[in-house]
Order: sequence, then structure tokens, then C-alpha cells
Amino acid sequence: MISPIIKVQNLSIGYGDNVIMNKLCFEIKRGDIFIIMGGSGCGKSTLLRTLIGLLPALSGRILINGIDIMSNNAKQKEFLATQCGVLYQSGALFSSMNLFENISLPLEQYTSYSPEKIREIVKFKLALVGLAGFEHFYPSEISGGMRKRAGLARALALDPEIVFFDEPSAGLDPVSSKHLDDLILEINKILGTTIIVVTHELSSLFNIGKDSIFLDSSIKTLSAKGNPKDLLKNPPNNRVLSFLTRGVSDEERS
Repeated sequence: MISPIIKVQNLSIGYGDNVIMNKLCFEIKRGDIFIIMGGSGCGKSTLLRTLIGLLPALSGRILINGIDIMSNNAKQKEFLATQCGVLYQSGALFSSMNLFENISLPLEQYTSYSPEKIREIVKFKLALVGLAGFEHFYPSEISGGMRKRAGLARALALDPEIVFFDEPSAGLDPVSSKHLDDLILEINKILGTTIIVVTHELSSLFNIGKDSIFLDSSIKTLSAKGNPKDLLKNPPNNRVLSFLTRGVSDEERS
């Protein structure tokens, strides 16, 4: 049985007195591609920011590899910095740095590798995401899809156990979005990386998702867990069915 890499226990998230999601309980298995889905404003990105330690939880616990990330100690901070990579919607590359400098930055901060070793790793990570030979390009000189892939190369720089994606398809055309989905699947297969994706894009969550939760804003907690395709076949409630069949006619559903 595959052990969970993340355990979320009675987690409540929000801002001050504004509770967005309450009493969330779920686990993420090691090596999974896990989808956090739900409608706009349900708290998907808030949950992601809480999971990666950028936003304090209102209550509850988050255990990653048995480490309580809400403890705010040195061990927790080091783990999040070195074992959790993040790809933000924009790619979040530094515009004043070329791709080599962007991707080498975490290696320079958190390792004692020689310049030669860092150069070798950067070239490998860029080749892994299909950007071999683009080391000296600046973010403004490449397309939006390429910036997302470069951001992914930086997220993978330290060989993290977990990579978080915040709406990876945002701003991409359907072809670029499909290429990114394929890349996520390839990285998961080749590296065994646990991947957590915040998305509302149906094509992506059905293409790549192995497990998922549905955040339900009407009850302020999750109302479904499981493989997205299984939830489509046997939806636990009408809100999940409506979300997973957006843009599909009644005739097509049947």
C-alpha cells in the first residue's frame, strides 16, 4: 500500500474571521497526481498557499513526510524550501535574469555545488522541459508556454519530492496547455514526483488527475474525493456533476 506523503487534518483556511474552507481532511499518496478542483472563489489557491506555508491556517494540521509544516521551526522551513517546488500561474521568473540565472538561483542558495555542477544541472532541467539551448534567453524573449516550462525547470531544480502547480493552464492556448499536461505526466512517470495541481480546467483534470478533492463553496468544505473520471461516472452530488459536465449538453452526457 502506498503511504501518504501529505496528511491534512481538520484544516480550516481563510483570512482573519473570514473562513473559506472548514474542517478539510484528506491525504495525498506518494507519487500521485492530485487535483484540487472547484469553482471560482472556492478557496483552491488559498489552500495551495496554506499547504506550501505562505499562508497560516486558521486551525488544523498539515503533515508533509511527517513534518508539521505549521510548526514554523527551522526544520519545517528547510523542508519546504528544498523538497517542495512551486509553479505559479505566471511562471514567476525574474525578468532581469536569463533562464540559466533563474534556474541556478535555488541551487546557489541551498546547495554547495560547484559552478560546473550547477551548470550541468541547469542544462539538464531545461532539456527535461524541452528548452535545451535556451539558457541565455530572458523571460521577455520567449512565449507564455515556454515561460511556464522554464518556471517548471526552476521548480524542479532541487529535485523536490513534491511540486505544486497553481492553475498551470491559465493564459495558455489549448495546444500549449496540452503540452504542459503531457510534461506533467512525463515528469511524474520519470521522476516519481508527487504533483499537486490547482485547476478548474476540465481537460487537464481528466487528462492527468489520479486523485482529487472537490472544494464546495456552498458548504465550505470538500464534498467529493477520488479519481476525477470516477467522480464523473458516479457523482456524489449535483454540484460535482454540474462542475464536471460544464459545457456538455444533456444529450452528450447520456
